[in-house]
Amino acid sequence: MSTISRDEVAHLAGLARLAVSEEELNTFAGQLDVILDSVARVGEVAADDIPPTSHAVPVTNVFRADEVRDGLSREQALAGAPATEENRFRVPRILNEEA
Repeated sequence: MSTISRDEVAHLAGLARLAVSEEELNTFAGQLDVILDSVARVGEVAADDIPPTSHAVPVTNVFRADEVRDGLSREQALAGAPATEENRFRVPRILNEEA
């Protein structure tokens, strides 16, 4: 059973730049102790005969194969634009730059 001290919690809070009250130090120490005990129990269950896995079920690629296809022509791409200028999309100016 691992016990984490209030000083260790205060040190961790300092590293994380968290403002923690004295009351919170006691609360967090107890909560972190429970978390560390739970992680230790999981470590005990893990057996050497069980291979490590990244997924609980087999994963297969569900994407279609890449195929080269013709894209839109410039006219087709600009056809749905609300405004165009010099064969380009015209968009509102968002910066305060001089023209």
